[in-house]
Amino acid sequence: MRNERRWFSMLALMLALALLLAACGGQQQPPATGGGTGGGAPSGGPPIKIGAIFDLTGATADVGTPYSKGQIAFIEWKNANGGVAGRQLQLISQDYAYEVPRAEELYTQFVTQDGVVVFSGWGTGDTEALKGKITADKIPFISASYSATLANPAETPYNFLVAPTYSDQLIIAMKWALDDWKAKGKSGVPKFAYLINDSPFGRSPLADGTAFATANGVETPLEVPSPRGATDLTPQLTQIRDFGANYVFLQNVSSPAALAIKNAKSLGLDVQFVCLNWCANELLIKLAGQDAEGVVGAVPFSPEGEGAKVALDFAREKGIDYGGADSTFVQGWTAMSILVAGIERTLKDGKELTGENIKTTLETMGPIDTGGVTLPVVFSTTDHAGVKSLRMFRVQNGKWVAITDFISAK
Repeated sequence: MRNERRWFSMLALMLALALLLAACGGQQQPPATGGGTGGGAPSGGPPIKIGAIFDLTGATADVGTPYSKGQIAFIEWKNANGGVAGRQLQLISQDYAYEVPRAEELYTQFVTQDGVVVFSGWGTGDTEALKGKITADKIPFISASYSATLANPAETPYNFLVAPTYSDQLIIAMKWALDDWKAKGKSGVPKFAYLINDSPFGRSPLADGTAFATANGVETPLEVPSPRGATDLTPQLTQIRDFGANYVFLQNVSSPAALAIKNAKSLGLDVQFVCLNWCANELLIKLAGQDAEGVVGAVPFSPEGEGAKVALDFAREKGIDYGGADSTFVQGWTAMSILVAGIERTLKDGKELTGENIKTTLETMGPIDTGGVTLPVVFSTTDHAGVKSLRMFRVQNGKWVAITDFISAK
């Protein structure tokens, strides 16, 4: 009798457990996985892995941080909206502190161990150092570097640029300067100087810019490197003053550019500063304050238009702090969206998700609409510089305001 009661008690317990499991869906669901952003594997298949390196603690972290947040936010937004072909995107990323050896190490790890199918890079030095590996591994690679040496698919078949090259940016800025000089009724030609980041990034466009300047009768521009970590650029600005420059082109990130602008005001230096991509942003205004008024910038990524609105609205909704650098956040978002557009079209066309297929897709899919952040991005089998034109902006009343229509270097 005692054994019967024990048996009935065990049976009742088993029935209760069975009912509980049925009410919970039969089995516990595994947690989502992912390399920091958006991971799980829904019914469409396993996650699609994307590699990325960011500068969060190195020499360009001031702009690297909001750029990275834009990239991460796009992945989160895309996953929240169904992912790609029912699959989630998994971003595998790390800070490389703007150190080329660390970039090479992380790239190899993400490609060989983690199996990423595309890669988002950052600096000029590391992207140029990696180009041989990128080609050998057949990994479509969109960097935040716009070095002209990366735009020719005959030499770098897996590198894609989503903005005018640094060379084109400088030539466009010089075109504007020559027109501005004439519009002010000045005679002869102006004198140009470069105040640059002392790195491959800083020097990237100088040869092409100088060739354009001298072809237009301008004396060879003065090249002045900005030392890394400098807290006073008065010696460099004194060189520029003694040279007699009228226009100073800043190929640098926001913090040293803002320092130069503030030091120039203290020195009483009367020049027109012209920023290229990485200092033509809201962070420059925040750091330079009133001294930023009148600075001109070559702006490839506009924080206006529908594409920017989607990105910035999502950031506000999620409480993402990117330091108020709207255009830099949008730039990161847009670059990642173009990589993902290549993935999405490849799958839509029924092709296997390989680097070779994604490369071919990007080269043949026609214009990629960025919602007005840039002109439509178009790659081909002979040209991987996807955008050729940008507008010039000026800081007016604490905001960047467009002062030209789109200008191309050609």
